[in-house]
Amino acid sequence: MKILIDAFGGDNAPDEVIAGTILALEEQSGFTAVLVGKEEVIKEKLSAYTYDKDRVEILNAEDVITCEEEPTVAVRRKPNSSICVAFKSLKENEEMDAFVSAGSTGAVLVGATLKLGRIQGLNRPALCPVLPTVNPEKQVLLCDSGANADCKPINLCQFAVMGSAYAEAMGVENPKVALLSNGTEDEKGNMLIHEVLPVLKETKGINFVGNIEGRDILMGDVDVVICDGFAGNVAIKSIEGSITALMKMMKGYIYSSFKGKLGGLLLKDTFKTMMKELDYNNRGGALFLGVNKTVIKAHGSSKRAAIKAAVLQAVEYSQSAVAKKVKEKLDSVVIPLNVQ
Repeated sequence: MKILIDAFGGDNAPDEVIAGTILALEEQSGFTAVLVGKEEVIKEKLSAYTYDKDRVEILNAEDVITCEEEPTVAVRRKPNSSICVAFKSLKENEEMDAFVSAGSTGAVLVGATLKLGRIQGLNRPALCPVLPTVNPEKQVLLCDSGANADCKPINLCQFAVMGSAYAEAMGVENPKVALLSNGTEDEKGNMLIHEVLPVLKETKGINFVGNIEGRDILMGDVDVVICDGFAGNVAIKSIEGSITALMKMMKGYIYSSFKGKLGGLLLKDTFKTMMKELDYNNRGGALFLGVNKTVIKAHGSSKRAAIKAAVLQAVEYSQSAVAKKVKEKLDSVVIPLNVQ
């Protein structure tokens, strides 16, 4: 198994990307890391580490697409960028199983769609991160979290099918799929929600359970939450911001008094466990559902721990053939013909 890694993608590249890759190699065997980017720089950075040289390859790419560039234009004008070179290799080389990048989200999405290609019959791919819930044994998928700001009913129906297939690949039996809205009642929601709700109820092959409110995403009652990319991106960033703010508030209150400090000391291990569960650095990145191979988009600010998690995530998803299972699910599920 070979995992392509964008060595020059992200705020902390290439140092943290290379460090995270080495950590992933140390933690798990059975795969080769292919670092994509400026070869001489990568070689120089690697010289600081002791690692199994038989498990690391370098794919030279002299250009870098930055987050300031317009994604579609950059992908077309920079064929020698790390993102474009990686996608070309992923498409043309059967040995390459997955691609991980913390670089420009737009460029990764455009590259995955134009260079790698969508699953046949799919209208639009979607970003689908895995989120923790109040139940340590359960996780929830949020699809779409930012790839498609404006959607049609057919897009949300296909997101539901893909999310369901993703959850099944993770071992969830008959995953519950819910539609993000501003209320659980059928009459709530905007025009898109009103159009897609009855269609989802009629779609055979998914376990659709109705609407869900934003406050219930992390409650563990459902396995997949679907929405347009605008609402999904607002939701996931609101969740991240709320968790960060809550942790800061708790720390402030704990250190504000002797009793607080004493209680904090007693609960230190509990807080550490909770922080580990909530920290996105331990969860890797968002899977780009709907393209022909595994593509993981890591957070732009990812450091070595997050890169390691994203690489191991790519290995896991390639082993469990998520992309293939999504395609099979899309072929088998019957979406009403009248949906547009």
